[in-house]
Amino acid sequence: MTSPEPIYPPGARLDTAAPQTRILGGAAAIAELPEPSVSDTFQTPMWLVALLGLILYWGMVYLDQNSGEFHPLVFNQGERLPDVEARVPKSDAEALAVKGRRIYGTYCVACHQPNGRGTPGQFPPLVESEWALASGPNRIIRIVLNGLQGPITVKGQDFNNTMLPWRDQLTDDDIAAVLSFVRGNKEWGHSATPVTPAQVKAIRAATESRGATSWSPAELLGIPEKD
Repeated sequence: MTSPEPIYPPGARLDTAAPQTRILGGAAAIAELPEPSVSDTFQTPMWLVALLGLILYWGMVYLDQNSGEFHPLVFNQGERLPDVEARVPKSDAEALAVKGRRIYGTYCVACHQPNGRGTPGQFPPLVESEWALASGPNRIIRIVLNGLQGPITVKGQDFNNTMLPWRDQLTDDDIAAVLSFVRGNKEWGHSATPVTPAQVKAIRAATESRGATSWSPAELLGIPEKD
């Protein structure tokens, strides 16, 4: 609700020299001040915007070059530098083994167990297995690609179970890595030659027409261990 305008009686005089007061009947009355107005707006200096952008760009470049992609091997707290360096692959063969260990832990460990000794009476061992440590990987590559079904003898023990095919799930590099890990696993006393992606690729192409049909041990025994 607004205040009513003052009423000036006859003879009253308005003092124009003092706009803050009005003279009413010889007495001074405080009038409302004019509303404040903003005549100028604040402008952010362009040099400040450029400086902030430069700092942000430098920070991103620094993190990209020094963060180690935030890999857990770099950022696990409490680890000593020698422990981290010991796990960093020093050659292509070691890098392949590291990848193979990871794939083994994902796809193979449930049946063949972390120690590679399998499950007695159900799943055959890989440790000291004549199938895994053959002179060449021709048979073992086929087993991983298409699986295995039927009675098989490993280290003098008989097994009769089914191994799943991994043709569609694992790449040539994946299969080469996991088989190289198994064949060259020093913790298991193995020192067989590694498997290359080129070997897997060639056998994958040669057996493409087989589709999803699993191998039987008898069929595999008819295939040379190596080319």
